[in-house]
Amino acid sequence: MPQCLHPVGHWYEIPNLLLNGTLLRLLEERPNLRTLLMHNIDTLGANVDPSILGLHRRTGAAISFEVIPRRLDDAGGGLARVDGRVRLVEGLALPREEDELKLSYYNTLTNWIEIDALLAAFGLTRDDLADSQKVSAAVRYFAQRLATYITIKDVKKRWGHGQEDIFPVSQFERLWGDMSAISGLDSAFFVVPRQRGKQLKDPAQLDSWLREGSRDYIDSLCDWT
Repeated sequence: MPQCLHPVGHWYEIPNLLLNGTLLRLLEERPNLRTLLMHNIDTLGANVDPSILGLHRRTGAAISFEVIPRRLDDAGGGLARVDGRVRLVEGLALPREEDELKLSYYNTLTNWIEIDALLAAFGLTRDDLADSQKVSAAVRYFAQRLATYITIKDVKKRWGHGQEDIFPVSQFERLWGDMSAISGLDSAFFVVPRQRGKQLKDPAQLDSWLREGSRDYIDSLCDWT
């Protein structure tokens, strides 16, 4: 069977809530809802921490991003100052791969989002969410304000009795961290404990998680059955 997964980038995860009606239904069920928490599935320590939620609310920011001190095995974007503005920069946008190591803080992509401020940035209100054509046009227009990254990846296609072909494909994607570069959309950045923001991307990392206490931290967050 083909293994041709080529997503368009995680920027679309939140806009898709607008496009598919999920945010509309959520607000109909909970009209007092103000804030969303979004995080990567591999950021196992992320949770709805009331102290960080309160800090986010006090800043008045539209989006608050959590960052952690960078270590050598943290591959990806980080916090930087670009043209005088503090923002997140993806590794794909850096001129050289080794420039990632110059960034002191790693982007965990755990972030707190004020719903009304986000909608306003798209030129929408809560009442507009029922108008699918207006929402689609707003998302397409906003997407044009963001960088598009092109990456080359290998995908496998298996067929017959164990035969396998590998094909290079181009992947076009937009990334959520670039929201911190949008003019008029206020962003805040919080340095959080590493155990909260560390990501588990490979089974080879399990030993270090056990040695440094990350496993015990995850275990303390809730009761497991």
